[in-house]
Amino acid sequence: MSRRYDLAVVGAGPAGLAAAALAPGYGMSTVVFDEQRAPGGQIHRGVLSSPLAQKEMLGDDYAQGAALIERFRRAGATHVPSATVIGVTKSDDGTCELTVAVGGESSRRIETVVADAVILATGAQERPFPIPGWTLPGVMTVGAAQVLLKTSGMVPAGRIVLAGAGPLLWLLATQYLKVGLTVDLLLDTTPKGRYAEAATHALGFLTSEYFARGLRLLREVKAQVKVVEHVTALAAEGEGRLTTLRYEKDGTTHAVEADVLLLHHGVVPGINLPAAAGCALRWNDIQACWEPTVDDWGGTTVPNLFVAGDGAGISGAEAAAASGQLTALAVANALGRIDARARDLAAAEPRKNLASAMRGRRFFDTLYRPAYAFRIPKGDTIVCRCEGVTAHDIVAAVAAGCAGPNQAKAFVRCGMGPCQGRFCGLTVTEIIARERKLSPAAVGYYRLRFPVKPLTLGELAAMPTTDLALRATGASTEPL
Repeated sequence: MSRRYDLAVVGAGPAGLAAAALAPGYGMSTVVFDEQRAPGGQIHRGVLSSPLAQKEMLGDDYAQGAALIERFRRAGATHVPSATVIGVTKSDDGTCELTVAVGGESSRRIETVVADAVILATGAQERPFPIPGWTLPGVMTVGAAQVLLKTSGMVPAGRIVLAGAGPLLWLLATQYLKVGLTVDLLLDTTPKGRYAEAATHALGFLTSEYFARGLRLLREVKAQVKVVEHVTALAAEGEGRLTTLRYEKDGTTHAVEADVLLLHHGVVPGINLPAAAGCALRWNDIQACWEPTVDDWGGTTVPNLFVAGDGAGISGAEAAAASGQLTALAVANALGRIDARARDLAAAEPRKNLASAMRGRRFFDTLYRPAYAFRIPKGDTIVCRCEGVTAHDIVAAVAAGCAGPNQAKAFVRCGMGPCQGRFCGLTVTEIIARERKLSPAAVGYYRLRFPVKPLTLGELAAMPTTDLALRATGASTEPL
């Protein structure tokens, strides 16, 4: 028989951990599936096992993740690490069926789990940053570099350049400096005039905790690193690997030698799983990205399927934790564990924490909204890394009658590779919108289906689809 739980949580970052720490207290059997080997998500990744002796070197927010993980462990939810949820479907009886690949690549098995409700807390991913040469060895994202630092204490060697915009760019620069690394250059792509535009939302920012943190980061980095502001173009060059970086400022092109280029233009919600599950999406024009359509409790357009944390809209770790608590309360109410009045009373503190964490967010979103030129590449710049599709290819497809991202799959195969559009979807939408002179919302996004992550043919063939099929595979029917 399939495993059965009241609540299944997908993702063990701040939102998922907070939800799973609260739900068992309302009598709900809860399971948490996470792709990583240890809980923490991206922001708290490796917090219990980081090789860095002083975790404060990575920032106080990082070290504080240990307390959240401890609350989660005390709550008694079942934690299934190294587990990739590749499908969530609604059954005829109203429950949700999850298809999960559990274990390492060499020993993965496919499990079927049934839950009365599901919280998708899969978090965010870095925004695509398609510039000429971004597929060269030596070019990677700031987020990937930070993962290596947190989990393995690994840092790049050679001449290091950071480029882009957003708090994580400055945070990584600070972390590198604290561990004794030299950052040769930081290229800030924040457009001129953006501070004035964001100033209309400055009051909330100045009264938030982000102000002091941000000011400290800027001062620490600028005191030790050469910073060039208002960069308007970037191109990575080299034969076989990165050797030269060209950037443009005030109409003049400059060239610098570089061994490592770390790119970052903020993060966007990871929408593949909720979209494939049938959740409606909406275009957030302020953050220039797609996000699931959710209500104040994280409820989606699919009954008993919720999205919490940055997967529902970028708001940061503290807001994500409060969001996870609110969503857990909504599930407890939906499953009849508490009535609406008890739910609302219990939600008072998480809502207060959420409001506090969101204070100043509009300032950030306005300030660090990526410049149009960096979101929408031209010419031979690769857009779809999986299939090698360029911006020119997509423009030509539109000229030939391609109306949207789904048609682009048939025309040029973009979005059909292993990542299933995670790293090209936003860019494809905006290129088509530009060419057709429409809004991204009018153009739409890829139509996604399961599996949302790659499977081998053997795993696909062995996938249990019914209780009878599950028993026929010889798979264990004991709880995970």
